[in-house]
Amino acid sequence: MSYLLLYSSHDGQTKKIVTQIALHLRKAGMQCDVRSLQEGHALNLAPYEKILVGASIRYGHFNRALNRFANLHAAQMNQMKTAFFGVNLTARKPEKRTPQTNLYVRKFLEATPWKPTVSAVFAGALLYPRYRWLDRVMIRLIMKMTKGETDTTKEIEYTDWEQVEAFATEFAHI
Repeated sequence: MSYLLLYSSHDGQTKKIVTQIALHLRKAGMQCDVRSLQEGHALNLAPYEKILVGASIRYGHFNRALNRFANLHAAQMNQMKTAFFGVNLTARKPEKRTPQTNLYVRKFLEATPWKPTVSAVFAGALLYPRYRWLDRVMIRLIMKMTKGETDTTKEIEYTDWEQVEAFATEFAHI
Protein backbone atom coordinates (compact mmCIF):
# COMPACT_ATOMS: atom_id res chain seq x y z
CA MET A 1 0.00 0.00 0.00
CA SER A 2 1.34 3.40 -0.96
CA TYR A 3 0.30 6.57 0.81
CA LEU A 4 1.09 10.18 0.00
CA LEU A 5 1.57 12.48 3.00
CA LEU A 6 1.71 16.19 2.21
CA TYR A 7 2.38 19.08 4.54
CA SER A 8 2.60 22.85 4.69
CA SER A 9 4.67 23.96 7.65
CA HIS A 10 5.88 27.44 8.59
CA ASP A 11 8.01 26.71 11.66
CA GLY A 12 8.38 22.94 11.29
CA GLN A 13 5.74 21.52 13.66
CA THR A 14 3.40 20.31 10.91
CA LYS A 15 6.31 18.62 9.15
CA LYS A 16 7.26 17.02 12.48
CA ILE A 17 3.69 15.72 12.89
CA VAL A 18 3.58 14.33 9.33
CA THR A 19 6.95 12.68 9.87
CA GLN A 20 5.64 11.03 13.04
CA ILE A 21 2.52 9.80 11.20
CA ALA A 22 4.71 8.39 8.43
CA LEU A 23 6.83 6.57 11.00
CA HIS A 24 3.70 5.08 12.57
CA LEU A 25 2.38 3.94 9.18
CA ARG A 26 5.73 2.49 8.09
CA LYS A 27 5.92 0.45 11.30
CA ALA A 28 2.56 -1.01 10.27
CA GLY A 29 3.99 -1.96 6.87
CA MET A 30 2.71 0.93 4.74
CA GLN A 31 4.84 2.69 2.16
CA CYS A 32 4.71 6.48 2.57
CA ASP A 33 5.95 9.31 0.41
CA VAL A 34 6.26 12.55 2.42
CA ARG A 35 6.31 15.77 0.42
CA SER A 36 5.78 19.48 0.81
CA LEU A 37 2.49 20.90 -0.43
CA GLN A 38 4.58 23.34 -2.45
CA GLU A 39 5.18 20.38 -4.81
CA GLY A 40 1.47 19.47 -4.82
CA HIS A 41 0.52 20.99 -8.16
CA ALA A 42 2.97 18.76 -10.02
CA LEU A 43 2.12 15.48 -8.29
CA ASN A 44 0.48 12.50 -9.94
CA LEU A 45 -1.93 11.13 -7.33
CA ALA A 46 -2.90 8.00 -9.28
CA PRO A 47 -0.21 5.70 -7.80
CA TYR A 48 -1.43 6.33 -4.24
CA GLU A 49 -4.10 4.43 -2.36
CA LYS A 50 -4.59 7.15 0.26
CA ILE A 51 -3.61 10.77 0.71
CA LEU A 52 -3.11 12.74 3.91
CA VAL A 53 -2.64 16.51 3.98
CA GLY A 54 -1.52 18.52 7.00
CA ALA A 55 -1.29 22.30 7.10
CA SER A 56 -0.55 24.94 9.70
CA ILE A 57 -2.20 28.25 10.42
CA ARG A 58 -0.17 31.44 10.46
CA TYR A 59 -1.90 34.69 11.41
CA GLY A 60 -5.31 33.13 10.86
CA HIS A 61 -4.65 31.61 7.42
CA PHE A 62 -3.50 28.36 5.89
CA ASN A 63 -0.76 28.58 3.28
CA ARG A 64 -2.17 29.29 -0.20
CA ALA A 65 -0.61 26.05 -1.42
CA LEU A 66 -3.29 24.14 0.54
CA ASN A 67 -6.17 25.79 -1.32
CA ARG A 68 -4.42 25.44 -4.67
CA PHE A 69 -3.81 21.75 -4.08
CA ALA A 70 -7.32 21.07 -2.77
CA ASN A 71 -8.97 22.91 -5.66
CA LEU A 72 -6.76 21.32 -8.29
CA HIS A 73 -7.14 17.75 -7.04
CA ALA A 74 -10.58 17.78 -5.36
CA ALA A 75 -12.38 15.64 -7.94
CA GLN A 76 -9.72 12.93 -7.82
CA MET A 77 -9.29 13.04 -4.04
CA ASN A 78 -13.04 12.86 -3.47
CA GLN A 79 -12.90 9.42 -5.12
CA MET A 80 -10.16 8.24 -2.73
CA LYS A 81 -9.63 7.70 0.98
CA THR A 82 -8.13 10.96 2.24
CA ALA A 83 -7.39 12.75 5.47
CA PHE A 84 -6.75 16.33 6.50
CA PHE A 85 -5.40 17.86 9.67
CA GLY A 86 -4.85 21.46 10.67
CA VAL A 87 -2.24 22.65 13.15
CA ASN A 88 -2.64 25.81 15.19
CA LEU A 89 -2.04 27.25 18.62
CA THR A 90 -5.76 27.71 19.25
CA ALA A 91 -5.91 23.92 19.55
CA ARG A 92 -3.79 24.11 22.70
CA LYS A 93 -7.20 24.45 24.36
CA PRO A 94 -8.92 21.02 24.40
CA GLU A 95 -12.28 22.51 23.45
CA LYS A 96 -10.74 23.87 20.20
CA ARG A 97 -9.15 20.60 19.13
CA THR A 98 -11.80 19.14 16.81
CA PRO A 99 -12.72 20.03 13.21
CA GLN A 100 -16.13 21.16 14.45
CA THR A 101 -14.84 23.43 17.22
CA ASN A 102 -11.73 24.82 15.56
CA LEU A 103 -12.74 27.87 13.53
CA TYR A 104 -9.85 27.67 11.05
CA VAL A 105 -10.34 24.01 10.17
CA ARG A 106 -14.13 24.27 10.12
CA LYS A 107 -14.00 27.22 7.70
CA PHE A 108 -11.52 25.42 5.43
CA LEU A 109 -13.61 22.23 5.35
CA GLU A 110 -16.78 24.19 4.59
CA ALA A 111 -15.14 26.17 1.77
CA THR A 112 -13.09 23.53 0.00
CA PRO A 113 -14.50 21.33 -2.77
CA TRP A 114 -12.37 18.50 -1.35
CA LYS A 115 -14.21 16.44 1.26
CA PRO A 116 -11.65 14.46 3.29
CA THR A 117 -12.75 11.09 4.63
CA VAL A 118 -11.40 11.98 8.09
CA SER A 119 -10.02 15.17 9.58
CA ALA A 120 -8.40 16.35 12.79
CA VAL A 121 -6.87 19.34 14.53
CA PHE A 122 -3.60 19.30 16.44
CA ALA A 123 -2.05 21.90 18.68
CA GLY A 124 1.19 23.31 17.36
CA ALA A 125 4.28 24.62 19.08
CA LEU A 126 5.11 28.06 20.41
CA LEU A 127 8.75 28.77 19.57
CA TYR A 128 9.33 32.36 20.65
CA PRO A 129 13.17 32.37 20.55
CA ARG A 130 13.15 31.13 16.93
CA TYR A 131 10.79 33.82 15.63
CA ARG A 132 11.89 37.01 13.96
CA TRP A 133 11.34 40.12 16.06
CA LEU A 134 8.05 41.17 14.41
CA ASP A 135 6.63 37.63 14.54
CA ARG A 136 7.57 37.35 18.21
CA VAL A 137 5.78 40.63 19.00
CA MET A 138 2.67 39.73 16.98
CA ILE A 139 2.40 36.19 18.31
CA ARG A 140 2.93 37.43 21.86
CA LEU A 141 0.08 39.91 21.37
CA ILE A 142 -2.19 37.15 20.03
CA MET A 143 -1.25 34.88 22.92
CA LYS A 144 -1.94 37.66 25.41
CA MET A 145 -5.39 38.22 23.90
CA THR A 146 -6.14 34.49 24.07
CA LYS A 147 -4.71 34.05 27.58
CA GLY A 148 -1.72 32.04 26.42
CA GLU A 149 2.00 32.02 27.22
CA THR A 150 3.66 35.41 26.74
CA ASP A 151 7.19 34.72 28.03
CA THR A 152 9.24 35.19 24.86
CA THR A 153 12.13 33.13 26.23
CA LYS A 154 10.06 29.94 26.16
CA GLU A 155 9.50 27.18 23.64
CA ILE A 156 6.41 25.08 24.30
CA GLU A 157 5.25 22.10 22.30
CA TYR A 158 1.48 21.77 22.73
CA THR A 159 1.09 18.85 20.30
CA ASP A 160 -0.67 15.86 21.85
CA TRP A 161 1.37 12.98 20.40
CA GLU A 162 -1.16 10.38 21.57
CA GLN A 163 -3.81 12.21 19.55
CA VAL A 164 -1.49 12.21 16.53
CA GLU A 165 -0.88 8.47 16.85
CA ALA A 166 -4.61 7.77 17.18
CA PHE A 167 -5.24 9.79 14.02
CA ALA A 168 -2.49 7.89 12.18
CA THR A 169 -4.20 4.63 13.18
CA GLU A 170 -7.58 5.98 12.06
CA PHE A 171 -6.10 7.02 8.71
CA ALA A 172 -4.56 3.58 8.22
CA HIS A 173 -7.97 1.95 8.73
CA ILE A 174 -10.21 4.14 6.55
